[in-house]
Amino acid sequence: MTDLKEFERKMEKTLEVLGTQFSSVRAGRANARVLDCITVEYYGTDTPIGQIATISSPDARTLVIQPWDGSQLKPIEKAIQMSDLGINPQNDGRVLRLIFPQLTEERRVELTKQVKKYGEDSKVAIRNVRRDAVDFVKKQLKNSEITEDDQKKAEKDIQDLTDRYVKKVDEACAAKEKELMEL
Repeated sequence: MTDLKEFERKMEKTLEVLGTQFSSVRAGRANARVLDCITVEYYGTDTPIGQIATISSPDARTLVIQPWDGSQLKPIEKAIQMSDLGINPQNDGRVLRLIFPQLTEERRVELTKQVKKYGEDSKVAIRNVRRDAVDFVKKQLKNSEITEDDQKKAEKDIQDLTDRYVKKVDEACAAKEKELMEL
């Protein structure tokens, strides 16, 4: 009989990636995770901002970035400006301040579309894992490692697993869309 744990781990990893992507979508309040995807060249290596600076949130709509190496202030500022964050940092010579404006209705709709795209990409990834699992089971049958009954049961288990993870993706998308649409 086949062991589906490996394929379930891959589906779980897809959910983790989706969560990371969702955390980078800002929902009107300051969250240091929006900076996770932004990197700065630091001694020849692209490095996430969180690894070269202290990031704090003094209030609900502000992030303060204080680089450990003052020479990194300008590169961090430039990286944020080049990102799709849509916020222009304020540089006072020591720290950068990111002030998150209230989201407009238009921006909320834009972000909702982005969330849906992330969700669809995750579902495609989960279906690709399903395809790999079914191919694996068919190969086992061909090599006479399992019976046809085992193959049918394994394919049903794979489909059940896929349905469960697609449902989790849908739930995560719905929760993030609800968060984005809150005023």
